[in-house]
Amino acid sequence: MTLLTSTTGGIASLIYRMNKIRILPDHLANQIAAGEVVERPASVVKELVENAIDAGADRLKIEIELGGRRLIKVTDNGSGMVRDDAVLAFERHATSKIRTMEDLGMIKTLGFRGEALASIASVAKVRLTSKTETETAATAVLIEGGRLIDVKDAGRDTGTTISVRDLFFNTPARRKFMRSEATENYHIASIVTHYALAHPEIAFDLINNGREVLTASPARNLRERTFQIFGAGLLDSLLPVAGGREFVAKVSGFVSAPRERRTNRDSQYYFVNGRYVRDKTIANGLAEGFRSILPHGVYPVAFLFIDVPVEEIDVNVHPAKTEIRFRRSEAVKDVIAEAIRSSLAQAGVAAQEPDTISETAAFEPAELKAEPGRFPETDETARSQGTLDLPQVPESFTARAVGAGAGPAADNEAAMPSADRGPAGGEVSFEHDFSAEFEQAAEKRSEPYARELSAEPIAQEVGVIPPLNSAAGLVREGSVEDVSRSKIKPIDQLHESFIIAVDDEGLLLIDQHVAHERILFDKFRTKESERPIESQNLLLPETLDLTPAQAEVFQMIEDDLAGLGFGLMRLSGRTVAIKSIPTDLPPAEARNLLAEILDSIESDKRRGAKAVFRDSIAASLACKAAVKINMKLTPEKMQWLIDGLLQTSSPTTCPHGRPVILRLTMKDIEKGFHRS
Repeated sequence: MTLLTSTTGGIASLIYRMNKIRILPDHLANQIAAGEVVERPASVVKELVENAIDAGADRLKIEIELGGRRLIKVTDNGSGMVRDDAVLAFERHATSKIRTMEDLGMIKTLGFRGEALASIASVAKVRLTSKTETETAATAVLIEGGRLIDVKDAGRDTGTTISVRDLFFNTPARRKFMRSEATENYHIASIVTHYALAHPEIAFDLINNGREVLTASPARNLRERTFQIFGAGLLDSLLPVAGGREFVAKVSGFVSAPRERRTNRDSQYYFVNGRYVRDKTIANGLAEGFRSILPHGVYPVAFLFIDVPVEEIDVNVHPAKTEIRFRRSEAVKDVIAEAIRSSLAQAGVAAQEPDTISETAAFEPAELKAEPGRFPETDETARSQGTLDLPQVPESFTARAVGAGAGPAADNEAAMPSADRGPAGGEVSFEHDFSAEFEQAAEKRSEPYARELSAEPIAQEVGVIPPLNSAAGLVREGSVEDVSRSKIKPIDQLHESFIIAVDDEGLLLIDQHVAHERILFDKFRTKESERPIESQNLLLPETLDLTPAQAEVFQMIEDDLAGLGFGLMRLSGRTVAIKSIPTDLPPAEARNLLAEILDSIESDKRRGAKAVFRDSIAASLACKAAVKINMKLTPEKMQWLIDGLLQTSSPTTCPHGRPVILRLTMKDIEKGFHRS
């Protein structure tokens, strides 16, 4: 309280003012820090595992009870601590990793902030037992709610054991917001999986309520560790990635072949200098590497290890240390994309493209520049920039078009070198890929007729098309009211992916994949609510090796999967046999779909929201079973899809919320041609 004296008009007045700014007590400051560091039990596991790895341990045992709410216990065989260090470790900002300001910019360890143990001890009952190799007895430190209770001698081998009991016992509000046991188990298993992948040389054991969830002995390399965790099924679909540039980043790991795909990013694991991270730069580089390989909304499995000079990253971005900042993020993204494209090219999945490293890395040594002999870029980007070479013209088109005298073969040779220069030798810029038109025209025309073609129509076909007005501003999503009363008639397909149709109002474009997806989704949800979905037995059962996190989810939703048409049997360890699948699902998609379901289902959706949970599974099932893009449909099949779509609960949107129908009305068409 502050006493102020002032005189106004000769009258003295006393003004009492209460101080607004004060220093927080240590225990309250620690609990606030705990809110940033300890988000859930998995956060505690992450901090303790990182400390054990930094201590040089090559064997870790993680034990949990009730999703970590009752107990989290991490035992390692690292270097251990002497008594003074064991006590001091629970003070705020106590760390052995940093001594000077320069150290903060050269961090090579997983832990460094000195907040984790203090934050954990402030909201739990913690017992630390540690011993160094030179000591005769271990030290035991007991702390409850941030208060030191006892320090005494104890017995154990070299290393450290930390037991965290009754997490959030003194913060009921935080404890109330913890998720179900199954959800917390899932996140803990995911964290342990990440660090088991990051450090294959370390043995990991995860025990949940006395049950073995993960046992991984020391592995020689990442491939062997991937086999230990994910099994041979996934390993057979992985392609090695190796590349990068000095002074920017080195990239290694694995990505999946296009046949092994997911509908979410949960099967993508990123590590920077051995640290598990969630980072958009890496995710964008991965997406760029798979551009034009996978369709929109589909993601590869990935295990990517990025090694960056320590001065090129800032790991001190967030207290949880799962976020980092690259000094040259665009250069890193380009390096990742380049390494992945090279991996896909070597596997025969895609053509090798020239290096696309950003200008921020232009100072690199000459020997690290683009390698010779790479194929030119021929994707959508090249087309949009007007740099795509003229495609090969079929022989039947060039036989008479170039000129008479030397025969078809000679004409072809003469035509091709001059194709890029145009009739007058000048540069010709193309804004469209004509290869499809050439091929279609060649099929329609007979050989005799093709030989009679004159040079003039050919020049019209391959010449420069003047800019056209876009109808983008005139197209709108179809409304339920419009399409429900329409008599829609299919006309043809566009790129064998979209149905072109008409009704009394005008023109419609229908996405054939999502249209069928909506039909199947309603079918699955209706049957599931009335009776189990019909199944088809597989001739030979498929086996799927679950990750520790997937195994936790499978145990929870096994009965629901049976109701959706899956016949599953738990084998030894984390292996599941798929004996039967829903009738509409292609057998080749069975393993991928089951893995996607187990990866994408958030466990807490089952709590009071079972319909949401089942909708999610039905949407995934419908997506896999639906007709694909680039698939030829007969007129009868197109009409069947349209009729079935109009009978669904929401004919204008797919189960994931994307539009199914785009409309261009006659009024819009007339407006575009300036007729209205």
